[in-house]
Amino acid sequence: MADTEEDEAEASGKKSKKPLILGLVGALVLGGGAFFALYSGLILGGDNNAAAHGDAGHGDGAHGGESALGNVAFVAVDPLIITLDPQAQSRHLRFQAQLEVTPAYEQEVTLLMPRVLDVLNSYLRAVEAAELEKPTALITLRAQMLRRVQLVTGQDRVRDLLITEFVLN
Repeated sequence: MADTEEDEAEASGKKSKKPLILGLVGALVLGGGAFFALYSGLILGGDNNAAAHGDAGHGDGAHGGESALGNVAFVAVDPLIITLDPQAQSRHLRFQAQLEVTPAYEQEVTLLMPRVLDVLNSYLRAVEAAELEKPTALITLRAQMLRRVQLVTGQDRVRDLLITEFVLN
């Protein structure tokens, strides 16, 4: 009787790994197929015009800045150095940004750059130093500055304000 109990224990301890391996291979094949279908545009559409030309919506700049995100151009904002309050922990703020614009309005936004610099400079000087030192300051500042820039340039001209440098020293 002891022999039959040992045989049953050995049989249950040596389960086959074949289902596990087949499951892994199946998951990899299905995952690869799903990736290919999404990447090539077979699922969830894609740009039919780009697919017909062999370009699945991946712009490399050769088509005038067109990409899957659409037309985009960037206008550099000159660096600003703001003197902070004497009681502040930091003495200066160095700020630099890029404006994401519609390419059709790039020239107009460039011509309005003195007004953009004025509104950004005025706003940053009005912000208290304690606000600038908060960890969430960039989120609030970016939204406020974008709104002011859009008021100066026009609603549909500037899509976004990208902060490229924000240094307190």
